[in-house]
Amino acid sequence: MREPLKFRLKISIEDNGMGISEENISKIFDPYFTTKQKGKGIGLAVVFSIVKNHNGHITVVSTLGLGTTFILYFPASEEKITQVKKKGKRSFKGKGRLLIMDDEEMVRNILGELLKNLGYEIDYAVDGAEAIKLYTRARKSGHPFDAIIMDLTIPGGMGGKIAIEKLKEINPKVKAVVSSGYSNDPIMANFNTYGFKAAISKPYNIMEIGKIIQKVLMEE
Repeated sequence: MREPLKFRLKISIEDNGMGISEENISKIFDPYFTTKQKGKGIGLAVVFSIVKNHNGHITVVSTLGLGTTFILYFPASEEKITQVKKKGKRSFKGKGRLLIMDDEEMVRNILGELLKNLGYEIDYAVDGAEAIKLYTRARKSGHPFDAIIMDLTIPGGMGGKIAIEKLKEINPKVKAVVSSGYSNDPIMANFNTYGFKAAISKPYNIMEIGKIIQKVLMEE
């Protein structure tokens, strides 16, 4: 396989597993496609989206019984690196109670730890139904959530698009942030139209998250 000329960085990831059949190999990057009983079919779709958003390219070579190799290509800049004097970094630390809704435990935990490091109190929900339940309970207890971060798509459950509609019935001024690995989704691009205050793309960056949450909480 000849490496595309415009790509300068090549990363190969290989395993010695069962391999992927010829029938399935063309579908592995499709959202929600999975051959696993408890799989969600999101992982490789997110990888494909991230690579594409960085102007990269990903291919896969697999042989049944021998294993699979994923090959990632990324462009490298030819510009010279110049040192820039660092200015004092703005602090995006804050205070408040946030609810994170995501069906992936690892994603919930990573985002939760990032936000805890910024000073926030965190609770978790696995889907929209649980998020609405926790949000309602918190309001009634007198210790409401200051904002909620919701995954756009929850396979087999209520995602952010439906959940925000129900949350706005409970509190028209709810401060909700939509999150997704698909940055080109219409809802991510036009979050205000759907009732969200902001959008956060996966994978997460602590400075970006801190800036967005701080801005959302400061809004009236």
